[in-house]
Amino acid sequence: MSKSLAAGFMAVTIALTVYGQLVIKWQVLDAGNFPSSWGERISFLGRLLINPWVISCFAAAGLAALFYISALTRFDLSVAYPFMSLSFVFVLVLSSVFFGEAITPLKTIGIGLIVAGLAIGAQS
Repeated sequence: MSKSLAAGFMAVTIALTVYGQLVIKWQVLDAGNFPSSWGERISFLGRLLINPWVISCFAAAGLAALFYISALTRFDLSVAYPFMSLSFVFVLVLSSVFFGEAITPLKTIGIGLIVAGLAIGAQS
């Protein structure tokens, strides 16, 4: 397998991870507040577990794992794993777009540090 194909596998892994985070948040928002009684909690979680969108997140996680395993055949773990932190960048930006979550100055600095760390780490 070429390195470019393995890099593509990493990109798909990140995309599937981001998809799962965003869809889970969307479905949890639609489901409402977490109930206070145990019986209602079990029912709440049960409804989420059989929700087709939530099931698609589990499927995405499984596919992400397969793509990641494939990428690891070509990249060292110390190279591949740090790139998973790009999911934080995408989730932050897309949670602002889709859910109106604030991108604060501190979050911006944090994301900048993640990107800087990747840029530095990729050079080694």
